[in-house]
Amino acid sequence: MPQIQAAPLTRYPKYWAECFGIAPFLPTSRAEMTELGWDSCDVVLISGDAYVDHPSFGMAVIGRLLESQGFRVGIIAQPDWTSAEPFRALGKPNLYFGVTAGNMDSLINRYTADLRIRHDDAYTPGGEGGKRPNRAVTVYSQRCKEAWKDVPVVIGGIEASLRRIAQYDYWSDEVRRSVLVDSTADILLYGNAERAVVEVTQRLAAGEPVSALTRIRGTTVILPAVPGGFTELDSSRIDWPGRIDAMPSPYEMRSANSCSETSGEVAAQNEQGEVVRIVPMPLRKWEQNLATDATCIRLPSFEKVSKDPVLYAHASRVLHQESNPHNARTLVQKHGKREVWVNPPAIPLTTEEMDHVFGLSYARVPHPMYQGKKIPAYDMIKTSVNIMRGCFGGCTFCSITEHEGRIIQSRSHASILREIEEIRDKVPGFTGTISDLGGPTSNMYTLNCKDPDIQASCRKLSCVYPGICKNLNTDHSPTTELYRKARRVEGVHTVAIASGLRYDLAVEDPEYVKELVTHHVGGYLKIAPEHSEQGTLSMMMKPGMGTYDRFEKMFYQFSKEAGKKQYLIPYFIAGHPGCSDEDMVNLALWLKRHSFEVDQVQTFYPSPMSLATAMYHSDRNPLKHLTYKSKKIFTPKIKQQRQLQKALLRYHDPENWPLLREALKAMGRSDLIGDSPQHLVPSENRELRMRSVNRRQGSPRAQKARGDKRNQKLPGKSPRRRRD
Repeated sequence: MPQIQAAPLTRYPKYWAECFGIAPFLPTSRAEMTELGWDSCDVVLISGDAYVDHPSFGMAVIGRLLESQGFRVGIIAQPDWTSAEPFRALGKPNLYFGVTAGNMDSLINRYTADLRIRHDDAYTPGGEGGKRPNRAVTVYSQRCKEAWKDVPVVIGGIEASLRRIAQYDYWSDEVRRSVLVDSTADILLYGNAERAVVEVTQRLAAGEPVSALTRIRGTTVILPAVPGGFTELDSSRIDWPGRIDAMPSPYEMRSANSCSETSGEVAAQNEQGEVVRIVPMPLRKWEQNLATDATCIRLPSFEKVSKDPVLYAHASRVLHQESNPHNARTLVQKHGKREVWVNPPAIPLTTEEMDHVFGLSYARVPHPMYQGKKIPAYDMIKTSVNIMRGCFGGCTFCSITEHEGRIIQSRSHASILREIEEIRDKVPGFTGTISDLGGPTSNMYTLNCKDPDIQASCRKLSCVYPGICKNLNTDHSPTTELYRKARRVEGVHTVAIASGLRYDLAVEDPEYVKELVTHHVGGYLKIAPEHSEQGTLSMMMKPGMGTYDRFEKMFYQFSKEAGKKQYLIPYFIAGHPGCSDEDMVNLALWLKRHSFEVDQVQTFYPSPMSLATAMYHSDRNPLKHLTYKSKKIFTPKIKQQRQLQKALLRYHDPENWPLLREALKAMGRSDLIGDSPQHLVPSENRELRMRSVNRRQGSPRAQKARGDKRNQKLPGKSPRRRRD
């Protein structure tokens, strides 16, 4: 199967309003519009984030991209959502409102994994919390409709993207409808959305009604019925005979035979009287070559998945198998009498297009209206450079692939180096340190399938699980060379790598590891083994600890050769679906054997649309063939279970010892309670003695004040090794 080629982003002639030129900042008030000579905006963007004109902020990217197409774009950042009036601040947009919750999902931004309210917001001036509503996309969209009921509303960003179909909602503990239905918006753009937003805007500017924009890749719309001429593959239930998820091998090319009928096939008519062919899944071999642009897959309806967790897991499995933009088919899911129609993902950007998007006229600082107030998210990324997008890791607890896709999109060296020079020249207070060259991961830059045709036909959920695919290019030399070039930029003395490292890929290229460890690690390097036990790792789709051991050996060898004392910072997750208390005990023992003490604990957060969230909701494993008799998996859900698993990660914290002693006794593991170095937690008598000694010696703070170094640990906020 050949790859699908997309027309370039710049294919359209520029809109007439290009005569106004480039704005120093996209206007946020009528006064700014007047200064620019505008009488109106063509597009008004509504964002839950403060307006930072930087390519790491989605609304800045979309705004500057549309500006480069000749459109006048205004931004209303963090409006008061209690009335429609703030949404009229820039007047009536000529084309549409564009709505996003911001760079983060508004609920994840507002609540911890334990559903406690966060009182800060990194995307708000001063870090102040509460400046955006819960379910911001829905609230903002409805306010836009109140402000100007005849203006189309286009929703996008990660919150909308991960809610494009019916999805389990952790915060209300129920399956909710597609956000497109709840928000009353006209069209939803998912993924990074540059291609979709350009096509939507240009076609609306050409006079097409929004109701005509039904077949644009990377969009979701609501239709009354499946269009005529489509073949509908019925995957609305899991009890069809045979394997529901039968998939062709990506390495085997098939041709259609002369068969023209299959048992169970029917023809139906939509509301316009057009014929729609309906075929039950699984497909026979000849049907696996149906034209993807005239084929849709019928998911179980919202009404069914909201009541049937196993059916929900099945729908999640189907969605994830339709994630490759080169072979994905349209998904359709009934909500009441309406059809939520999810077009295939957009074709990834080429390197030239990535360079174009990141090379637009960003001011690279927050809007002046904030009067110098600190915006924590900006301070964190203002000297970092995003070199790529996407992730082919397929970790079940992560939603990056569902949003950005698994095909890596990389910028050129020249584009990245130009951005480093811009940081040097534009960012106030630049000290010569680039804080990161990365993205979703630091070392997937330029890595993709060796064969474009195999990549176009592949439906694997991960290129690195259970092992690295033989067709995956693992050559890190473009990244290594980029690091060397970045260090030579005048005015730059340090280039750090702060994005998480995929160590199972890194070990395939020792030269890269040596370069990284020698020049780009400032004492600590973040990696994420996530767990030690194979059963839990299989639920995460993560590699076994043997790969971690290989990387650890390389890391310390090259650190020693460089004459540096450096440490790995491994991250682990508690409470993941399929993770038993026994698994967590074994992880705690692994941590103790390796002298790791975890300061910060990650607890599994069921984010919308991830496979692990489907596991959490259904207690089933959608990575395997599903039936109603499928074996249930243990999922820590109740508060006490999650607290215990968190406590096991922090086995060294005296506050957790009473809970751990009680749990270990209940599990029949009293052998782990005692006073020797091999025990996981001390006995009660030893704890009392330790507390008595600490009282006599004073608190750790007092010890530090008087220069007592005996009980001090390595600095840092993440897992670290003890000095024994």
